[in-house]
Amino acid sequence: MKRIQKTEFRIWSRSFRIEFEIQKLTTCTLQMVAILLIISCTSNRYQKKNESTPLKYAQGFSVKDSLDCKWVSVGYPYQGATSGYEYLLVQKGKEIPEHGKDVQVITVPIESIVCTSTTHIPLLDYLYETDKLIGFPTTDYISSEKMRKRIDEGKVKELGIDKGMNIEELFLLKPSMVMGYAMSSDLGQLKKIKELGIPIVINAEYLEKHPLGRAEWIKFMALFFNKEKEADSVFQSIEKEYLTTQSVAKNSSTKPTIMSGVVYGDVWFMPGGKNYAATLLNDAGCNYLWSDTESNGFLEVSFESVFAKAKDADLWIGVGSFKSLNEIESAEKRYTLFKPFKDKNVFTYNTRVGAKGGSEFLELGYLRPDIILKDLVKIAHPELLPQYEMYFYTKLD
Repeated sequence: MKRIQKTEFRIWSRSFRIEFEIQKLTTCTLQMVAILLIISCTSNRYQKKNESTPLKYAQGFSVKDSLDCKWVSVGYPYQGATSGYEYLLVQKGKEIPEHGKDVQVITVPIESIVCTSTTHIPLLDYLYETDKLIGFPTTDYISSEKMRKRIDEGKVKELGIDKGMNIEELFLLKPSMVMGYAMSSDLGQLKKIKELGIPIVINAEYLEKHPLGRAEWIKFMALFFNKEKEADSVFQSIEKEYLTTQSVAKNSSTKPTIMSGVVYGDVWFMPGGKNYAATLLNDAGCNYLWSDTESNGFLEVSFESVFAKAKDADLWIGVGSFKSLNEIESAEKRYTLFKPFKDKNVFTYNTRVGAKGGSEFLELGYLRPDIILKDLVKIAHPELLPQYEMYFYTKLD
């Protein structure tokens, strides 16, 4: 409510204003003013319950803020999902409001967390909550220097392998919650963990189609630490960098043709035209040769059809775990028939690895699409970013 100025109360209605001078008020009038003010405050409280955390790109979750709690919904937790998960985040020491039986209640801010994906690690780092992670499956995958320091100090418990975690060890840790991800309605071990009384939260960032949509999930993590403002600040900075780089790429008069992916088994895997990787290539001013496909996942294509379409491509971006042209040639002699291979215009994103070999691209890339985009613009249009040095990507020799 606005502060009352001097001796004057102002009560506004849709079409008129009533002013009271304090000297002229009778006891009856004062009582009426008090009632009106209470109604006004009650109305404001009711409105606050219907406020929502603003999201610009992320479509996988939503938030409704109430007085002492947050109603959080993950509406599309896995590919093909027809229902989602509901969470009620209640401020510590506050009363838990009425809720449905399927709503998971979590007291916030949380004091500790177990994560199951390396993509969750940067979210903690950027929110300055690195010290809250107390357990992780296969800690060798983690690249973050700050988190590796905690691992080396024995402050992050090794919990085995993902989808095969040591539940007994996890139970002894007694984390405030476990953040996982789902590939289907079968939550597997996560369901067992929930049955032990440990709250389970599903993070569905990987399903976002827009690169900035994935980055915006830092706002999801922030909800559990009451750090929404900090998350919004981080995201705005990332968004600004991304959009600025995208604008720079539009200044190019050329669009190099791009092929991507490699063969696994007998099939060539590559991003679909609606995949977030394809969006990045498009925003970088590239002509991804499969951009006209409708898939937001990965395409499975025969070698022959890829060769027919991409043999004369300008650039080959994204070659799995290959570290050199020799490795590529040794794996499949026919790779050498593509123009990008002959011209040595083949690029990998696995330049940076952690102390134990974990991929920094796979860990940090979801949160920092702005860096990925700059790398791609540098590859496709080096003249537009003459001073920039690639962070994730490098050209193979």
